Amino acid sequence: MKIRQIIDKIDENQLFVPAFQREYVWKRNDAKNLVSSLIKDYPTGTMLTWETNTPPELKGTYKYEITKGAVKLILDGQQRITTLYLLMTGNIPPYYTEKEIENDIRGLYVNVETLELEYYKIKTMENNPLWVNITDILQGKIIGTDIKYQLEDRNNGERIDRDREILISSNINAIKKIEDRDFLEQVIPVKASIKEAIDIFYIVNASGVNLTEAELALAQISGYWPQARVIFKKKLGELEQQGFVFKLDILVYALLAVLHKMGSKMDKLHSADNKEKLIAAWEKLDSTVLDYVCNLLKSQAYVDHTDEINSIFSVIPIIAYVYNKPNNKLNEEEIKKIIKWFYYSQIRNRYVSQTTQKLDKDLGIINENPNPFDILLIAINEERPLEIKPSEFIGRDIRHPLFALMKWYFKSKGAVCLGTGLSLRKNMGKKYSLERDHIFAYSVLRDSGIYDMANQNDYAIAQEITNRAILTSIENREKSAKFADVYLKKVKEEFPNALKLQCIPEDETLWKVENYEKFLKERRALLADELNKFLNNISLTNETASTHVDLMDMIQSGEHGFLEFKSTMRWNWKENRLDKKMEDIILKTISAFNNGEGGKLIIGVTDEGELLGLESDYSTFKESNKDHFELHLRNIVNNMFGKDFATTHLTVKFPIINEVEICEIDIKAGDTPLYCNLSDKNGQIVKKFYVRSGNTSQEFDIQETASYISKRFK
Repeated sequence: MKIRQIIDKIDENQLFVPAFQREYVWKRNDAKNLVSSLIKDYPTGTMLTWETNTPPELKGTYKYEITKGAVKLILDGQQRITTLYLLMTGNIPPYYTEKEIENDIRGLYVNVETLELEYYKIKTMENNPLWVNITDILQGKIIGTDIKYQLEDRNNGERIDRDREILISSNINAIKKIEDRDFLEQVIPVKASIKEAIDIFYIVNASGVNLTEAELALAQISGYWPQARVIFKKKLGELEQQGFVFKLDILVYALLAVLHKMGSKMDKLHSADNKEKLIAAWEKLDSTVLDYVCNLLKSQAYVDHTDEINSIFSVIPIIAYVYNKPNNKLNEEEIKKIIKWFYYSQIRNRYVSQTTQKLDKDLGIINENPNPFDILLIAINEERPLEIKPSEFIGRDIRHPLFALMKWYFKSKGAVCLGTGLSLRKNMGKKYSLERDHIFAYSVLRDSGIYDMANQNDYAIAQEITNRAILTSIENREKSAKFADVYLKKVKEEFPNALKLQCIPEDETLWKVENYEKFLKERRALLADELNKFLNNISLTNETASTHVDLMDMIQSGEHGFLEFKSTMRWNWKENRLDKKMEDIILKTISAFNNGEGGKLIIGVTDEGELLGLESDYSTFKESNKDHFELHLRNIVNNMFGKDFATTHLTVKFPIINEVEICEIDIKAGDTPLYCNLSDKNGQIVKKFYVRSGNTSQEFDIQETASYISKRFK
């Protein structure tokens, strides 16, 4: 089937994707590779379809009715087909919602002279006719002569040579021919049942790397319980807000563990005979067990985010144990044993290899013994001694699980950031903000003449985890490359207990760069001793501490009633051009915060918290800098709301985060209401009144405005 026919059949409701398929997960590089292969006429895989009168639930809004006859489903190849649909139409296919497109791969540009593929870069592509949005080519909006004339205009009428003109036209034609490429189609017989179709889907994927065993099992589950994927993802979203970022795989393993008491043989979940028991098990996991286990790890093991966990599979035996307990609650002694086992499962890499076999063994112990975590700890000890030796730190970098244990131990002691004195314990939310920095700065060691960073051993010593301290992100950005003796002396003066709480030797002679290796030796011994004591005497202290939240923390926590992100002030990213209409959105947001309880507007950050910076906005001014940006911002605010408001109710700053400059605008709650004079659909200027509600700016009608003003502005 030709690619153009596939796209047409999707638009004409003749080709669908079943609900059990996963979301669109391809990344931009995958899209570039696919398009490159198509242009070069390389093989690009096949498509597996199934035409049936008894389809499973379909993705999207289309509802199947038996009177409509057979429908054709895409069982394999939907990631490639979705990529092509996005690039050829510029739209999201009807079987997906915007939320299910994890990575928007639209906006791919091609250099029509070199066929280089890249996503938009203002410095490279602005005013360069050779760089063209590939969607415009595929939709027939661009032809070779267009590029020729644009190049000649840019070169003051100088004609381009014939060979170059032919090359550009030839390349554009090669791109346009993508829609005529054939996608080899493999077809499942019409007579196949849902179970048989998914079995074939399983076989097609089993030898590849596209889907895991758990994902394939989830496809089978979704065949007999169509809502499963949506329900599971909702739970993942809830857990993510607490810092526990799991994949769907973990939920499938949890179901296998509580239903079949094993970690292997995912095919046990394939049969529809599981349905009633599986739904009942999920209700229990969803309502109590998963939240209880995550809260247990957070409050008793000091795990603030799954980024700290070396092997996430360690949660499966804990989930199974809690699931089996009456009322799904544990006593103090049980909690101690679980936490101790959890720590050792991490530092002794319990599930790094032979994961499913070890889960089988451990889940068997969970279900057969009244005190299983004593036995599970013995199982770890049989593989590796539990005691931590100082030599285990030598050359180990931050990827080693001992580093996570160091963090948990520091937090258990109430350790603080060396530079700010703030507690390392905080509610991280869905993103993680604690950072790790060298005590002896890498550049200082490199420039000392003692260490050659081209030497593998010297480099490993410089990066060793015993040369790391845990800092808040604001301190890490401000610390810079100070000499250790200077930095640590200041820490000792300002926060006398900070060094001890992070097991940093307090002998000042060890802080000299020439004594660096003596410092490491001392700290290795200190850490080994302290960590062994900690593991042998697990603390159950559950103290909470208030923490300072810096700007990056705020961005990572996401938008809310007092915080709004905007990608730009007046650059239209979708159309890659200056668009002064974008300024109305900024003014609308400012007025909404004024009319509400105040708030903060950050420009240069996407809705998802990605730092874009202000480069695109800066490029729209004669001089590309923040001074012209701020001047223009204040001018449009002055013109809309008056100079008095701009000077008394608005604070504008330009912080730099991770080398990216953004604009931070603080808006005070106003004393008087603000209206925006904006154009309606007929081009007439009308007064509009906005108020912040949740994480959006809501427009009020005349009656709502009058009522609100009478209550808010007395």
